[in-house]
Amino acid sequence: MSTDLPRAHGAAVLAARIRVTPEDFDVTELDGFEASGAGEHLLLTIEKRGMNTAFVARLLAEWADVDERAIGYAGLKDRHAVTRQRFSVQLPGRAAPDIAALERDDEATGQRLRVLGQARHSRKLPRGALDGNRFVLVLREVAGGHAAIDERLQAIAARGVPNYFGEQRFGHGGGNVDKAGRMFAGLRVRRDERALLLSAARSELFNRVLAARVAGGSWDQGLDGEAWMLDGSRSVFGPEPWSDALAARLAAFDIHPSAPLWGRGELRSAGAAQALERDAIADAASLALRAGLEAAGLAQERRATRLRPASLEWQWREADALELRFSLPAGTYATSVLAELGPVHEPGAPRLPPVGN
Repeated sequence: MSTDLPRAHGAAVLAARIRVTPEDFDVTELDGFEASGAGEHLLLTIEKRGMNTAFVARLLAEWADVDERAIGYAGLKDRHAVTRQRFSVQLPGRAAPDIAALERDDEATGQRLRVLGQARHSRKLPRGALDGNRFVLVLREVAGGHAAIDERLQAIAARGVPNYFGEQRFGHGGGNVDKAGRMFAGLRVRRDERALLLSAARSELFNRVLAARVAGGSWDQGLDGEAWMLDGSRSVFGPEPWSDALAARLAAFDIHPSAPLWGRGELRSAGAAQALERDAIADAASLALRAGLEAAGLAQERRATRLRPASLEWQWREADALELRFSLPAGTYATSVLAELGPVHEPGAPRLPPVGN
């Protein structure tokens, strides 16, 4: 993964720590649909602490005495956090086991699991079936002037941030991209890992194109030949001549510029937009990733270059503790918002650099 992605709003205004405690990273899934109220799948809304999504899925399979393939969830949530998300458990013709047997609160490990709600549904919960996530984040050991930080947050609320893929997409030390290159060169991997590596390679190319647009100031502005993406959807239109109508829709966040998720086929963009996209990923390493993705059969798609956190609010809990609250659509990353403030590291990371570096 690229580690030197440029910021859109200027130099860092803070350095800070995140996840000093799990409560500092609080996430609630925004449901994509209402439960039908009947069916062989039990939808459980679960609050968890100190557990990742896969771990809870295994617990649910053991609790219900079903195969793990009978468990569904919409998104992956981290272990070092307090999160709320839905799971589905397939129980054809069966009543649910005792909920109390599933819940736990272990002071020794810090793990906690509570069931906040349950309902029957007709289908397994599929991946991606959520509207987004609501975040409550606490940054600690904050170094930086409050006035500059408040000003930066106001700019983020007004203009948004570049819609980079977050570091979790790329694995520890960005290793997924390197492994994707080896896979394209002939390395055999498991089927589930193959999907992960294809995604990492695609995301890396997207980030490189977006970084070029940020460096040139066009991440939230249309270029000649722009392919536009409708807000909140995967629908793309254009290119079409610039007009007052397009300008109004761009200003209202109804549409966004886009960049490619690489695959087979022709780029949707044209003119200056397409030239930038090709130039940004014309080096040897990028060309190898492009060829690998095409050989794997993926088709050209697009992703918005701009992301605006909804309902962004903040308050200073203490002089060096900043609380942020905002919502993001599915498939986007809180780290993209934090990156526009400055370096934010987890406990155990190297000592934070001075603000401005």
